[in-house]
Amino acid sequence: MKSHLFYQTRERRPLLDRAEGIYMWDVTGKKYIDGSSGAMVSNIGHSNSNILKAIQKQMEKSTFGYRLHFENEPAEKLAKKVAELSPEGHNKVFFVSGGSEAVESAIKLARQYAYGQGQTKRWKIISRSPSYHGSTLGALSLTSYAPLTEPFQPMLADMPKIPAPQCYLDQDDLSHEQRGIRYAEMLRDKIIEVGADTVLGFIMEPVGGASTGALVAPDSYYKRIREICDEFDIFLIYDEVMSGVGRTGKFLAAEHYDINPDIIATAKGFGAGYVPLGALTAKQYIVDGVLDNGGFQHGYTYAGNPMACAAGLAVIEEIYQQNLMENTLKVGHELLKGLAVLMDKFPFIGDVRGKGLLTAFELVSDRKTMMPLPASLNAYHQLVEIAYKRGLIIYSRRTRDGIEGDHFLVCPPMITNSDQIADILNILEDSLLEFARNFKLPIINN
Repeated sequence: MKSHLFYQTRERRPLLDRAEGIYMWDVTGKKYIDGSSGAMVSNIGHSNSNILKAIQKQMEKSTFGYRLHFENEPAEKLAKKVAELSPEGHNKVFFVSGGSEAVESAIKLARQYAYGQGQTKRWKIISRSPSYHGSTLGALSLTSYAPLTEPFQPMLADMPKIPAPQCYLDQDDLSHEQRGIRYAEMLRDKIIEVGADTVLGFIMEPVGGASTGALVAPDSYYKRIREICDEFDIFLIYDEVMSGVGRTGKFLAAEHYDINPDIIATAKGFGAGYVPLGALTAKQYIVDGVLDNGGFQHGYTYAGNPMACAAGLAVIEEIYQQNLMENTLKVGHELLKGLAVLMDKFPFIGDVRGKGLLTAFELVSDRKTMMPLPASLNAYHQLVEIAYKRGLIIYSRRTRDGIEGDHFLVCPPMITNSDQIADILNILEDSLLEFARNFKLPIINN
């Protein structure tokens, strides 16, 4: 069938017929395990009847009410619930339709606060390399992923970057925690280098997403980053678009480290694939400062849409009523353990990492040096296609700034059970065997 759609490439996929739980079927009847929750979106699985009922109930009342004309009950209830679940002081919520919008809103809120306080020289947001924070030009300025940023470089603000804490690549004698401090101190050095009076904030994913593949820093990193931001009175912004809303086994990944950022962006699992929905939360004083100085000069047409907010509220209720975060920690541990077993069998797996059901493994040509596989192999594409052919959907990116290196995110929905984790691991093992044979890579047979 000829398509009039276009996205990133001309590559075609089967026509989707239906989805339920962690499974999806195309129109030929072939069944797939959604091993990546789409793009780490479908946190509670597909076709949940409680979410569908909540959407239908709201549709029968109203589907849209513009925020300048009406307040609506679902938005108010959801904002109250999100504030209750967020770190202390995060009493204000701003709804958006997705992750790029959430990040864009976060940096604009930070800038408008500083501007209103007369700190007009503060505009630089420091981010990490590699990183991905969204596809709008503002969010892309914070992103460090060459294939996505290079074509638009003349259109982007020149935002400073520091290395992401990819400690697993380091060849030194430091302990894991010492490495965490070393990477954190790079932020302090960068602030001084570019001028502390020009820096507005620092943005980071507490657990890495697409660009770094479920990267988890040493515990020492998180605390020291917070201290440095406080020292220079700059905003700490957490991008929890992928890691938030239960994906790591806590409502926010920040909770694992007892860190209270100043602004938090969420999306993806917030609407869980049922509706476009995201949010930013901010500490009360930031919002008050902006509203007291002319208001927030920013907004989106569908912000606080009643139907989307009704769905978002139902998603959160389902997560708590079904104890899905507890399940995420349990089966996430089983998944990481299983990936480590695969690492023992396939020497070209150089690292396994993650938290909860945000997990990944990375392929290398030499585990001692962590040199990546030759870029010409296109391993990040080849393995995904092999797994897809076998009925398992996983998500890949190139680890080294998008140019080389291959990591694969394995992030099934939070409803996944132990038997389904075993199924995922079995298909993944078969896929890795085929991949290894195709490219003559080593296999250890015990």
